[in-house]
Amino acid sequence: MGKAEKGTPKDLANRMKAKGLQKLRWYCQMCEKQCRDENGFKCHTMSESHQRQLLLFAEDPDKFLDSFSEEFLEGYLSLLKRRFGTKRVHANNVYQEYIQDRDHIHMNATQWETLTDFVKWLGREGKCVVDETEKGWYVAYIDRDPETLRRQELMKKKEKFEKDEEDRMQEFINKQIELGLSKSGSKEEAKYTELQRDEGETVAINLKLGGSKQTSKKVENTTNILKLTAASTSKAKPEDNKEDKRKKEEKKRSALAQIMEEEMRGKKHKLEMQVRNNADEAVVGGNVKSPWLEKNIVVKVITKDLGSKFYKQKGVVRDIVDRYIAVVKLLDCGTKMKLDQEHLETVIPATNRKVLILAGKHRGNVALLKSIQEDQFSATLELEAGHIITNIPYENFSKLSVT
Repeated sequence: MGKAEKGTPKDLANRMKAKGLQKLRWYCQMCEKQCRDENGFKCHTMSESHQRQLLLFAEDPDKFLDSFSEEFLEGYLSLLKRRFGTKRVHANNVYQEYIQDRDHIHMNATQWETLTDFVKWLGREGKCVVDETEKGWYVAYIDRDPETLRRQELMKKKEKFEKDEEDRMQEFINKQIELGLSKSGSKEEAKYTELQRDEGETVAINLKLGGSKQTSKKVENTTNILKLTAASTSKAKPEDNKEDKRKKEEKKRSALAQIMEEEMRGKKHKLEMQVRNNADEAVVGGNVKSPWLEKNIVVKVITKDLGSKFYKQKGVVRDIVDRYIAVVKLLDCGTKMKLDQEHLETVIPATNRKVLILAGKHRGNVALLKSIQEDQFSATLELEAGHIITNIPYENFSKLSVT
């Protein structure tokens, strides 16, 4: 058959069919059939196949409505999260992109009659942040993925730590500068006053530019500035001036060297703290995590590669190979196995039990677990000397084996 003549009803029908998307009000969700016009939709509703689908729907309408509503909600939120993230966007823009898919679930088959009702429902259920403006309803997706929340929490902790460290470093540098200035001389700048003299008084300064070493100056009834200048010029020896200058320069150099040394020490401490705080995270870029394994500590197996039998099993580290691999003896079955530290995690005992510190300046020390701060994922420990240390992360200590 040849092509239909352009402009005929057959040609228009073919064009609509090729386009794919047609008017949603002429779509039957139960039969999943798209009609081209009102007459076609009327004929479809009177067909035997449609009547059979209506009988199935009449048996349990809530089941079909809940199923279609759930699929529509999942598709809409999936597009919103993937396409726009947590940005604020017009709800109708998201809906227009959603209905571009020919196989999407139509809203007339869900529990929501209009897009406004659907957006309000999203706000009431806490799935999105919604607000109404003159241009319509806007939505913003709320990402409650545990991995995303954990990553955001780590970023906040890192930013807070860097800010506190910079403030402490700046305060320390300011103190060192003040200390250096106090050692080198007075911090107060010299105050210069206007030259004043009474009527009839003269100021005489005699400068000899010959080879004489001393300069005689005669100053009568002048200000304190001129008296001090004349006295220091006439009495001070060149050797003494050179010696004073050399001492001042040495003091300045020593103060500057001390400041630079303290700054480098602070940067080194900052890097150590960052490595200690991120010891439980794989470092991006191919770097290896810091080793934290120690003998006679209790650890837990967190890898599923060994099977469900050994998953979440606890054991004691009997030996350490190459700093990152531990020989672990399981407590329940007594099996010995070699495991990388990435496949293990620390064990938090009950309070007033002994633990071994695995990171920081107290690494290798035995302490007692005094309390646990669950909201901060940290604990308070008491060293054997009686010193209390707080805010120790869970990954920086582990239960100590009694055997």
